[in-house]
Amino acid sequence: MKITFTFLALVLLLSCQSKVETNTSAISAPPSKAKQIADLKANGYEIFNYYDDDIQDTVIMQKYFLAFLNTGPNRSQDEEEATKIQKGHRAHLGRMYELGYADISGPLEDSLGVTQGITIYNVPNLATADSLVRLDPAVQSGRLVVDIKPLWAGKGFALR
Repeated sequence: MKITFTFLALVLLLSCQSKVETNTSAISAPPSKAKQIADLKANGYEIFNYYDDDIQDTVIMQKYFLAFLNTGPNRSQDEEEATKIQKGHRAHLGRMYELGYADISGPLEDSLGVTQGITIYNVPNLATADSLVRLDPAVQSGRLVVDIKPLWAGKGFALR
């Protein structure tokens, strides 16, 4: 019994490694406000900035594009076709988010049944937002029509 215990203790001791691994990858600091402003302007975004005394920091305001997806004139598809279009619509919105073109999308509760949903596009101009939203299968089929409005919001601000 003592031999078995000693043997197990020895195996356990030898199997433990004392090597400690440290992560040496650099932690990158967020870009400075001046660099963010320069990058946004260089990429064609409309922005303005101001210093906020309350938060003791520069606030960058950026023009986004709010796409209202409204009920379209062509909603006569059978259930199978409508389901296929809706699946393509959701895939399109997911792709826009993954590629960084859209920051948020979702359906709306509209008592009049006019507006079905919104997407906020994070792109430099209206023409780009319009071309991206028109790639949506639900827009292409006429189930939805688009109305895009400019929206100024703080860069990097989150929903709460």
